[in-house]
Amino acid sequence: MSGSTASHGLLREDLRLHEASSDPDGSPAWVIEDPVVNRFYRIGWLEFECLLRWGDPAPEIAAAISRDTPLDPDASQVEDFQRFLAQHSLLRPDGEKLAQLLSQARQPGSWKRWQWWLHHYLFFRIPLLRPQYALQRLAGVLAPLFRPWAVWATLASIVTGLLLVARQWEVFVSTLVESVSPAGLLGFLLALSCAKALHELAHALVATHYGVRVAHMGIAFLVLWPMLYTDTGESWKLKKRRQRLAVAAAGMTTELALAGLATLVWSIADPGPTRSAAFYLATTGWTLSLALNASPFMRFDGYFILSDLLDLPNLHERSGALARAALRRTLFGWNEPDREYFPPWPRRALIGFAFATWIYRLGVFLAIAAVVYYFFFKVLGIFLFLVEITWFIARPIWSELRVWCKRWQETPAQRRRTWLFALFLLVILALIPWRSDIHGPGLVHPLLQQRVFAPFPAQIGVVRSPGAVLAGEELVLLYSQDLHDQERQTQAGITALGERLSGIEAVEGALDQRNATRERLGEQLARGQSVNDELIRLSIRAEFNGRWLDVDPLAGSGSWLGTLKPIGVLIDPAVWVVDAYVGQADIERIEVGAAARFFPEHQNVALAGRIVEVDLVRSQRLPHAMLTIRHGGPIATVAGGNELQPIDSRYRVRVRLDEPPQNWRELRGSVSLTGKSESLAYAFVVKALAVLIRESGF
Repeated sequence: MSGSTASHGLLREDLRLHEASSDPDGSPAWVIEDPVVNRFYRIGWLEFECLLRWGDPAPEIAAAISRDTPLDPDASQVEDFQRFLAQHSLLRPDGEKLAQLLSQARQPGSWKRWQWWLHHYLFFRIPLLRPQYALQRLAGVLAPLFRPWAVWATLASIVTGLLLVARQWEVFVSTLVESVSPAGLLGFLLALSCAKALHELAHALVATHYGVRVAHMGIAFLVLWPMLYTDTGESWKLKKRRQRLAVAAAGMTTELALAGLATLVWSIADPGPTRSAAFYLATTGWTLSLALNASPFMRFDGYFILSDLLDLPNLHERSGALARAALRRTLFGWNEPDREYFPPWPRRALIGFAFATWIYRLGVFLAIAAVVYYFFFKVLGIFLFLVEITWFIARPIWSELRVWCKRWQETPAQRRRTWLFALFLLVILALIPWRSDIHGPGLVHPLLQQRVFAPFPAQIGVVRSPGAVLAGEELVLLYSQDLHDQERQTQAGITALGERLSGIEAVEGALDQRNATRERLGEQLARGQSVNDELIRLSIRAEFNGRWLDVDPLAGSGSWLGTLKPIGVLIDPAVWVVDAYVGQADIERIEVGAAARFFPEHQNVALAGRIVEVDLVRSQRLPHAMLTIRHGGPIATVAGGNELQPIDSRYRVRVRLDEPPQNWRELRGSVSLTGKSESLAYAFVVKALAVLIRESGF
């Protein structure tokens, strides 16, 4: 594969050339293997013909190919291929290049420099072993797992587990919410490591089954979290697409099988470590396999599977080039030809795929930036967050913007005026104060309400029937045999001590005895007063004029009550309020007296009202359990003692309704509050400063 002389460099003698499957148009294709770095480069017919004639000047190579084959290249195409070979170090270095490589080899390892860690902290690999012999033995041992009966048994187990989870879906979701904690995060990370280890081992075993050499295995670091990885790069040697698909899909299939079996275990296991471990494996496996591994928008299994199905290597790069060219033509009217030809329908599909990839990657990189910020201590977290945003998001955008600025003059004059006007209009719209409503969850309830509970375990004597009551009227009369027995005993003791004290008053020399008796009598009187106070509590009376509602139908005469079950509720139906909860960023825009509307859940009505109170301190507890996720509401909380603490910063806003809701019932819903008018630019600056101030504390 080397030439005798060349003005553009000799090919390396250690390179290998393998025949590959044909391109979609039927033309032959080959793969260049670089054994030094174990990389493979797919080339087409033109590049192969260039390699056959390598060593001659580019014009002569182009002329020879035109003369000897149906191809008709020009010298620039040959020069482009030469640059490709040089860029990937496939050419033999000349004297100057060799001296540069030797100089770099003498320098300290690149991993010791901070620049290396800056660019590789997100993902890097350390090869540890060459497992080919061990994989061949393991593949023989695990051969029964790849038989049809094993596959069908696994599928049946997965379907059974999913059906059982569907019957316990609310419990599964609540378990997921409760797992959002430091201990839960550790469990998910351990499950992730286990799943990824089996994932990579599956790739290696299937590749070994088809005779592909696994170059090495080692540790990969994803955001500095270690996990096993396997190099199956030589799978490109497989000519059959079905075999390449099997190697690419092996890891994801194993993760899905693991997630399905873990789902079945979670469904049938008793609460404990086994069920917790199965939950972490199930949620991690389903999430990673369906959201990441199956996604073709990142260079994971789904991407390589789609590339093999379409037979389009370098799918991201090729579709991205088409999308950038189409974007430039559409926005600026430039003469931007496509780098390669595709029929109209595949071309539109590839352009759409490129835009979907950019949007998906934006979300993934933002999520990774948030993870590295919260995962590390604050100083390092902020630094890595900025690196992530700058390197993976801002840098590609800035690169494209530079092209736009550099070629601005190529834009037709009319389109330049249109863009300048649109930019001016956007600035004006950003500066104009706009009226915008603030939305948040809320619960409507009467301003005055008295929930009646038994003060201590007791029997029911009389319960008032539902209806209107006046302040001071009795709602519930309870009976406690123990209290009545204590009252009789205490009264008997008081009587006895009184008589004894009267008998010794006239006895001379009994001063100490009289004092002791008076002290005991005082104790009995105090005990009697305490018992009398408890007896008074057995009669629960109305604290205000209102309506007595929601009386427990089982609260009949003689039945026993605990202290946690309500007997009924007394409300004032005249005044109803809504307790709404909004975020920190919106609290400054809310004023007392502003209009508000409440939209009850599952009802097509709106109740009008006015803001009467705004809390300036975040809510440390959520008094309304109906608003929590556990009870179907939108607010995530963590248990803190007997109180529910919102995870996010929430501020209470109280709204007084103009008229009561139907049926005088507490209702959950959403609130729309009229906020102060402000421009989009001002809102952005305020929120940015709020985040900066909030995160500036170390």
